[in-house]
Amino acid sequence: MTVARSALLFLLAAVLEIGGAWLVWQGAREHRGWAWIGAGVVALGAYGFVATLQPDSHFGRVLAAYGGVFIAGSLLWGVLADGFRPSRYDLIGAAICLVGVGVIMYGPRR
Repeated sequence: MTVARSALLFLLAAVLEIGGAWLVWQGAREHRGWAWIGAGVVALGAYGFVATLQPDSHFGRVLAAYGGVFIAGSLLWGVLADGFRPSRYDLIGAAICLVGVGVIMYGPRR
C-alpha cells in the first residue's frame, strides 16, 4: 500500500506543480490575466504541501525522485494541453527518469 500511496502522491504533486506552472505561463505569456497567474501560484503552493505527505521522510530523496516524475509529467502535459509531440528521445529520456524514480524511492535500504 505504501508504494501505491506514494505513486498517487507523486501524481497529485505533478498535476499541481505542472498545472500551476502552466497556469502562470498562460497568464503571463499568453496574456490570460492575473486570475490565471493567481490560480497557478495557489496550485504551486499546494504542490509544496503535497510533497510533505510522502511516506519517506528524506526531503532530498523525495524531491530528487519527484524530478523524474516532473520530467515525464511535463511531456505528458504538453501532449494533452498544448498539442506537443515528443520525439522518441523525449520518451526514452522520460522512461529513464521514471526508472530512476523507482530506484531512488523504492529500492532496498540498508
